[in-house]
Amino acid sequence: MLAKQLAHTLIGLCRGSDVTTDATDEMEQRFESLRNYGRLPRGRENRGRALTNEQIVATLLGLVATQPVYAGHVATIIAKLKPVGGKTDAFGGVATLTDALALLLADKPTRDALIAVRLSVAEVGTNSHGLAVITYDRDGFRHRLAFVRDEAVSLLQPRADQTFDSELRNAPVGRELVFNRWFFENLARTIDEARIRPSTPIGDGAEYDREDIENERRRRLGVTSSSHFLNIGVDNQVMWPNKEMLIEFDRYKFVLMPKTKDHVQSISVDLHTNRLSMEEAMTVINRFLSLLTWCDDQFAIVQDGWAGNPVPVAVPKRNLAFTTAYQWVFDRQIPVSDEVRRALALYREARNAEQNFMISYAVLNYYKIVEIRHLGWPASTKWVADNLPMVLDDPYDQKGIAKFLAACGQEKPEMYIYAACRVAVAHVSPNRPSDPDEFDELRRLHIAADVMRRLARRFISVELGVLDSPYGTKGDEETAANNS
Repeated sequence: MLAKQLAHTLIGLCRGSDVTTDATDEMEQRFESLRNYGRLPRGRENRGRALTNEQIVATLLGLVATQPVYAGHVATIIAKLKPVGGKTDAFGGVATLTDALALLLADKPTRDALIAVRLSVAEVGTNSHGLAVITYDRDGFRHRLAFVRDEAVSLLQPRADQTFDSELRNAPVGRELVFNRWFFENLARTIDEARIRPSTPIGDGAEYDREDIENERRRRLGVTSSSHFLNIGVDNQVMWPNKEMLIEFDRYKFVLMPKTKDHVQSISVDLHTNRLSMEEAMTVINRFLSLLTWCDDQFAIVQDGWAGNPVPVAVPKRNLAFTTAYQWVFDRQIPVSDEVRRALALYREARNAEQNFMISYAVLNYYKIVEIRHLGWPASTKWVADNLPMVLDDPYDQKGIAKFLAACGQEKPEMYIYAACRVAVAHVSPNRPSDPDEFDELRRLHIAADVMRRLARRFISVELGVLDSPYGTKGDEETAANNS
């Protein structure tokens, strides 16, 4: 049976499964997704290649995806589900779900005993998706054989099937696709007829047009079968190409992506081809943008991203969460104290810089808040030393504390914050060099900034007496002024 024949067959068999079902276009999307994941033969030259039972099973698993474009992903997730209780003699002694469905297609006595196959990609356990249950008749009694992911090690042990309840799942809602005996009987008969009387490919192969375009794109962008891309957003005003382009920088190759309605400018780096770790690639990206900034005298800010795609992927624009309220409750006055006004201004600039990946500026401004009243390193480090325990020992906020202490090493934390952070980013020192292109240095400063932000908040709230309530009173501000 050819892929096009199978697609037409599945459209017909699924027609009564819902109020609306896949039309030809949606089914073609499913098959394209399956080809992209290697579950079906790729390439126009394979149009006439007959499908194996395993490949036919993959198309059935692809039907579980509610959105056609995720068919390949879903089929890959659930193809190797394993029997609860481990491999047994039940249902032919199959080792995986794929084996079980292939057996149904190939063996009529097994089909005759079938009641139904239920498939779901719902979250069964924490971060573990995929479940299948085959109900079959044996000696006049109904039996169930469940299949789960192989990371559910306890469920794969002998006799685990005796206590496993397939209805108890982590997801409060789950969709299922159910195949009955009639489905497999009709599909198996159609497959047998197609194999007895092979036909030529149906149509002109238009379903491969998009694949051909994508293959040409991959060739143009230098994508290989072993590619592993890091995709990083870049907010910038430097010169940038208006279409995706493979460029060379030094001994490396990048793919530059343009800005669109939904995407920010971005850089994709093939870690495998360039023989780079993710950390090394981030440093090279920074070096590249530093040169662009110098040449164009415009800004270029590296944002976040991810790694793992086999092809370059455009980075979506940031859509950060924000707070809205049904009723506006803000009621504050401009502080009368010059110290308070300056502290709040520095805090805003530092927080903006931290949020927008300008971490050196954030580190400097957080420390400058302390220096409003404690000038000079002896005074400022003493204040940090006196107040740091309240931050480090806060039982309600231990995020990043262990990493910060590890970065301090044998150095006192207050001196590390002053010398390795504040002085390092503010001055050129051979003893405390700080290169903001180096990824390890940026990560170190981000860890420190998280602690320094909490110190700055403590200084503003405790020493300057500024409340963080949106409806502080005028008297609160006068108290802060008196404290100053």
